[in-house]
Amino acid sequence: MGRSYLVEEAVGQYLSDFSTRPKACVTGLLIGQCSPQRDYVILAIRTPPREEQNESNKNYHPKLADIDEEWVTGHASQLSRMLPGGLLVLGVFIVAAPELAKDIQNALRKLVFSVEKSIGKKRLWNFTEEEVSDRVALHLCSATKKILCRTYDMQDPKSSAKPADWKYQSGLSAFWLSLECTINVNIHIPLSATSVNYELQKNTRNGLTRWAKQIEEGVFLINGQAKDDDAELLEGQKKTSRGNIQHSIQPFDVKVLMQLSQSSGNRSTATVQVCSGSINLKGAVKCRAYIHNNKPKVKEAIQALKRDIINTLSDRCEILFEDLLINEAPEKKNSEREYHALPHRVFASIPGSNVMLCDYKFGDETAGEIQERFFEMLDQVVHGEAIHIAEEINIVDINPPVDNTDDTQQMQLTKATLLLKFQQNMGVVIAAAVAIFAVAFSFNYFSD
Repeated sequence: MGRSYLVEEAVGQYLSDFSTRPKACVTGLLIGQCSPQRDYVILAIRTPPREEQNESNKNYHPKLADIDEEWVTGHASQLSRMLPGGLLVLGVFIVAAPELAKDIQNALRKLVFSVEKSIGKKRLWNFTEEEVSDRVALHLCSATKKILCRTYDMQDPKSSAKPADWKYQSGLSAFWLSLECTINVNIHIPLSATSVNYELQKNTRNGLTRWAKQIEEGVFLINGQAKDDDAELLEGQKKTSRGNIQHSIQPFDVKVLMQLSQSSGNRSTATVQVCSGSINLKGAVKCRAYIHNNKPKVKEAIQALKRDIINTLSDRCEILFEDLLINEAPEKKNSEREYHALPHRVFASIPGSNVMLCDYKFGDETAGEIQERFFEMLDQVVHGEAIHIAEEINIVDINPPVDNTDDTQQMQLTKATLLLKFQQNMGVVIAAAVAIFAVAFSFNYFSD
């Protein structure tokens, strides 16, 4: 017996709308959540059209060979940033004419593996052995409306297609549960003299990887209580007269307790190294995760929230580096001290669902630009009143080290001294950069 997929009814209507063109060949992604019993699909999102595509031919490929794999995987990577904890890209779909059916499975197989590989490259966490490793490849015939649903095991590149059950349900995620927390971040990443030639992004990723391990090992209190991993999240909740659990619209409030030492052993050691600079991340981060309401376990909910904590900080750094790379003026002297706004998180609700997706905006971006990006990425109109800002403006201060090196090395050192400072108070903006040039001790302290 293959996997079972419970699918929001709106997804079925969304896919059917593409079959109005008999010769259509439309690609897209399926968004949802995995669970041990079954998987849930709450959104289908077509691949956004390229700018050079004709308005009348947007996303409609006359043949499978015209599908741009790189464009599809790029969309998947961008979209994964917009998914809060608990949500994943579960697979891909193709709406195609009957004459393309012969080669459709090969195209789907190639896409589903490429998408998972692209998204997995930036993850700072790993799936557990108990988790579902299957991803779905869906084919909808544009003429007959017939659906063929199959899955592939992402852990086995040579895996064959397995049949899966595809069932629609109305209001699938209308009563999903949410967990929220605020993490106080204080991460210091020293840059050794031998690593100055590395990219800033690579150094930051290495530091965040160590921090992510601490998040994984943290203790999570749900509504002030430490619960057993195998307990049901809704255990102890009041029931209605019909015997159903009465779901509260209030999210679960989660507190995170972090170990002060990075070492898992009995002894704690400090590393002494010659440094050329440092990267500092400090402040408060808003995190959110969603979990299905079909008797979810505590460990499922906590795991979803852990991954959101890790993803949101990693994604912000990645977005900032991309913005600096695009907008950095080559004629600007790198010895100058620079201030940059760090993107902060915004959420947008999904019609008919309790789930909200997220995005990241810089201070100078307007609500219209955010709405436009949501439409481009999600193929859905998001109204201004549906967008909620989770955090205040954040500040980044780049303070270059003072050194008598040549211009090339000076540029490298400048990029190696980045301070990301999260500010919760919009009225007062304080930023400070720390550059360490000689011997330095690195201490990490986390509090919540």
